[in-house]
Amino acid sequence: MEDVAIIGASMTRFGQRDAWIRELLAEAGQACLEDAGMSADAVDHLYVSNMASGEFEGQTGVPNALAHDLQAVPAYTARIDQTSSSGGAGIYAAWQSVASGASEVTLLVGGEKMTHRTTAEATDVIASLTHPCEYKHGLTLPSFAGLTARLYLDTYDAPRESLGKVAVKNHRNGVDNPHAQFRKEVDLETVLDSPIVADPLRLYDFCPITDGSAALLFCPVSVAEEHADEYVRVSGIGGATDTHVVHERADPTTMRGVVESSDRAYEMADLSPDDVDVAELHDMFTILEFLQFEDLGFAEKGEGWRAIESGRTERDGELPINTSGGLKSKGHPLGASGVAQAYEIVQQLRGDAGKRQVDADVGLACNVGGFGNCVTTAILEGVDA
Repeated sequence: MEDVAIIGASMTRFGQRDAWIRELLAEAGQACLEDAGMSADAVDHLYVSNMASGEFEGQTGVPNALAHDLQAVPAYTARIDQTSSSGGAGIYAAWQSVASGASEVTLLVGGEKMTHRTTAEATDVIASLTHPCEYKHGLTLPSFAGLTARLYLDTYDAPRESLGKVAVKNHRNGVDNPHAQFRKEVDLETVLDSPIVADPLRLYDFCPITDGSAALLFCPVSVAEEHADEYVRVSGIGGATDTHVVHERADPTTMRGVVESSDRAYEMADLSPDDVDVAELHDMFTILEFLQFEDLGFAEKGEGWRAIESGRTERDGELPINTSGGLKSKGHPLGASGVAQAYEIVQQLRGDAGKRQVDADVGLACNVGGFGNCVTTAILEGVDA
């Protein structure tokens, strides 16, 4: 099996964009190829991470259209849909294609166009990923988030303010991300006084509806050594699922998909949670940062909230979390989010993160679908060729 490198990475501005999905994907794809110094005709496989282009804008066949738009014909194309973890699933598929030897150069582009729909319409599209027995009762992902947050706070005697501090931290990080949707700090009082969405969670505990795209270029390490002075190696990757019906889980505050996928990634990389220097977690809701932090092995069960209280997860802390601003500040264009998480880790490992830069040799990205229904965890390491 080939060792796999990432030699190109790009991300568009996230937020409300006039461009449609094909334009967004082409923007990120072209920028990624330019970052890697590769031409489109070198691409063997072209994957598009996207959850709902058909539902959001009536556009299907986007991978084939992107191959045409980038002049990457006759590359093999495929769409990767794994709900809100489509980006992570795309990373897994791109890694597999190169590791197996089926492709020497694989381009992954993730994107979503969402802001032209109302909040109710977008929420309904996203809620379609839930089990029918939950959907028919009106349960949405924000509902699950509120119920789980209440259970977590009560079970582990965590202060409500700790969730608010996640939002404050991630907004502060987003100020220094030129691609982020929200580049504005918020204070704790503003977070705690914002309108209730799903008690105890309020407006600032949720990520926004977003347009945007991001891309990564994969190849064997042997090829990367010929083309780049520095690159990032995919040292570990794992994917897993949990029960599709959330109420069937023994403990809703444990995301078994995160536990299983990260265990596989750590084993493959021959690393432990202690080796990770920086991580991007899927903070679609603030409570998810605590759950993932624990299930990835960064803290004991029920102790994740103490990390934000102690400053451990701040940019200048022991383990910076969501230096990009996270989904909370950066935005959450469904198919692009997992790819953008890896983009941030690549930037950190290459020393290209600007004001967000931290000291890091090993980074981790965890992309969650639904409410932990499916998860991909990737561990990346920086390498000087």
